[in-house]
Amino acid sequence: MHSGGTELSIALVGTRGVPARYGGFETAVDEVGTRLAERGHRVRVYCRSQDADRPAEYHGMELVHRGAVHRRSLETLSHSGLSVAHLMTHRTDVAIVFNAANSPYLPLIRAARIPVATHVDGLEWRRDKWKGAGRRYYRMAESAAVRWSDALIADAQGIADYYRDEFHADTRLIAYGAPRIAGGDDLLATTGLAPHGYHLVVARFEPENHVHTIVDGYRRSSATLPLVVVGSAPYADEYTARVHALADERVRFLGGVWDQRLLDQLYANARTYLHGHSVGGTNPSLLRAIGAGTPTIAYDVVFNREVLGPAGGYFGTEDELARRLEDAEALADDTALRDETRARSLAYDWDDVADRYEALCHDLADHVQVRAHRPFTTQRVGAERSRTRKADAASAASTASTAPAETARP
Repeated sequence: MHSGGTELSIALVGTRGVPARYGGFETAVDEVGTRLAERGHRVRVYCRSQDADRPAEYHGMELVHRGAVHRRSLETLSHSGLSVAHLMTHRTDVAIVFNAANSPYLPLIRAARIPVATHVDGLEWRRDKWKGAGRRYYRMAESAAVRWSDALIADAQGIADYYRDEFHADTRLIAYGAPRIAGGDDLLATTGLAPHGYHLVVARFEPENHVHTIVDGYRRSSATLPLVVVGSAPYADEYTARVHALADERVRFLGGVWDQRLLDQLYANARTYLHGHSVGGTNPSLLRAIGAGTPTIAYDVVFNREVLGPAGGYFGTEDELARRLEDAEALADDTALRDETRARSLAYDWDDVADRYEALCHDLADHVQVRAHRPFTTQRVGAERSRTRKADAASAASTASTAPAETARP
């Protein structure tokens, strides 16, 4: 059930756009924007497209294409700046900006009297690729997002906790949805792989995603099933070379897989999915794995435990991962574990996510007249903080009661 009310014009700013081919932000824009458009809202998505054929519409959403400077430190900011320039002369009722790095543009949006929420994402400043000035910029951008946003969106409780503890700022907790991935293996034969006959990792090649740890941990194990690595990254030649150097003959690098049916079949037919992401909040790759019911071994951080709970296995070192892999291959029947993993995905539903975004957009539009006197984020501090503390207490109790089961998983 979605919230009713006035139809709104909603701008989604700061991502690579749709259709989603890259990450969590793009997936959210694709899934949520489509649903909001179906509900009668006028949804505008700013896209960073290099394609010669740049459509003006996608699933009922209006697409506005703007370029970018192709340097890692400038690509996001340059594209968002051009997008905001267009937004200033093509107003909407509400804007949602993805990525706290784009916070310098928030005063311009507010000057145009457009209520704006910022999806703050994970803790970007902790990524190894940002050093010195880049890391300082991201820290400054987080603080600016708190000061200049009318609302903040967090996709994981761990991110919400960080903003509450670091900035005394409350957020709307809106996670991503998990796709329900059915079986099927007709495309799998094209890769030479057999159902349940390989371990899988899907990740952008960045140190915080621990692809190197996974490859090295697998190499140290006595696993007999191959490790299939899907992914790559721009601006990451040195790290990519490091990952390849750690591999042995059992590791297969497939690069980027853009055929969604094949990618879904890779997830659904893996013996285990290995997830090394550590700083990005709730991760779409992890949600896709649990939506497929694939037994998952994840890097041991709060974001991953929040999603997997007792259904997951966890590792922090290469040797721990090696043992987990050996245990997984020794398990004769993993049907119960697959069912338990798939059950975790039921808490992550895209229709519910769209409901939450829709409610937020209506709240933003309704409060636009008082925004200049008191930022939207401070209007609900008392109520939100009370609810958050109760949720934290319940979460802590739940975690304590399930800890033994977590350590028993492969």
